[in-house]
Amino acid sequence: MIKKVLIANRGEIALRVLRACREMGIQTVAVHSEADADAMHVRLADESVCIGPPSPAVSYLNIPSIIAAAEVTNADAIHPGYGFLSENAKFVDIVTAHGIKFIGPSADHIRMMGDKITAKDTMKKLGVPCVPGSDGEVKTIEDAKKIAGGMGYPVIIKASSGGGGRGMKVAQTEADISEAFSSARAEAKLAFGDDAVYIEKYLTTPRHIEIQILADGQGNVVHLGERDCSLQRRHQKALEETPSPALTDKLRSDIGDKCAAAIRDMGYEGVGTIEFLYENEEFYFIEMNTRLQVEHPVTEMITGLDLVREQIRVANGEKLTLTQDDIKFSGHSIECRITAEDPDTFAACPGPILEYHAPGGLGVRVDSALYSGYSVPPYYDSLIAKLIVHGSNREECMARLNRSLEEFVVGGIKTTLPLHQRLLANEDFQKGDYNIHWLEKFIDGKA
Repeated sequence: MIKKVLIANRGEIALRVLRACREMGIQTVAVHSEADADAMHVRLADESVCIGPPSPAVSYLNIPSIIAAAEVTNADAIHPGYGFLSENAKFVDIVTAHGIKFIGPSADHIRMMGDKITAKDTMKKLGVPCVPGSDGEVKTIEDAKKIAGGMGYPVIIKASSGGGGRGMKVAQTEADISEAFSSARAEAKLAFGDDAVYIEKYLTTPRHIEIQILADGQGNVVHLGERDCSLQRRHQKALEETPSPALTDKLRSDIGDKCAAAIRDMGYEGVGTIEFLYENEEFYFIEMNTRLQVEHPVTEMITGLDLVREQIRVANGEKLTLTQDDIKFSGHSIECRITAEDPDTFAACPGPILEYHAPGGLGVRVDSALYSGYSVPPYYDSLIAKLIVHGSNREECMARLNRSLEEFVVGGIKTTLPLHQRLLANEDFQKGDYNIHWLEKFIDGKA
């Protein structure tokens, strides 16, 4: 039985995990860098341990320091949140070797899905539809030209170990292949220490649809519907909603069932998200994230499930208490990612919070570690808050979101709150008529 959880993360997700633990009667240990000594999760945890200087490389990514913190506090489990070490198989191996439970999937499953070529091959064998592309790694420019010519342009060259939009280059014609191939490999080597790349057909106007799954590793798996994450800038999500305005109930059920069956066959344990590009009523697998997603709250809002609580229960060896027939989807939910950035130039804007007021009322949730007097440090991701709203339908949800954005006050720094207000006023968004390229065009004044 898990009695004490060390939270190997920071910011709003650390606070989110802490709250779930507190409600379950589980003690918490907050680890933090010197820059986060005054962070909210540090203030609220039962115990806290400083694990290093501000730089993530010597604090939140410092595996020996995190293990030492777990041992000195007698933590019997570690929750990684998202980002940092959440999908690091080596970290999971080390945690397990020290007799500590990692709240998440096995190291083998993280490795399997962390390599995009292996992940795609695995999903294809398990009956999940995939984007047409190369059969594994592409090693030469000549091979790249031959494969691209066979499937037709445009194509996208991707890093096998990639993520976050790094190591991805589009070739519109054969003349673009040489530069795109070399550039993708160089960027992949720099970012991931691995220059392996592969090629896929580049879809021109797809949506980004992801399926949330929950599995206990004992053969019980459910899917919790989809999230539409198409509003992205430089491959970084800005706003997510569920259900997707583009899907029918049948499409949702069919792809959800395929994902659940694949995860069951894998023997997977924990939460996970299977991500697709969706175009012309066809789904194409792109990757699986073996962790909690930033946008998990919208799924919680329409299902009533606490995904962090379910993660901990599964890690405890408990079976799922729900079957697929028990999962009911209610209403509509939208999440806005609020970042400490200039809403026009997207320049980072760390600094002290002089005023802070979170919106409230029926169907409104704010996941944030901000408070008045706190200073946003310059060393980490710029996400400072997530505004999540729920309504009986999309129209009510948008009206509630608009009202909540008007109430939200973050004084002292610039944030992307005004960008989200402009988004909600746009007719295309109101109609749900957008794809993964739409937001960048909108920001450039072309949408």
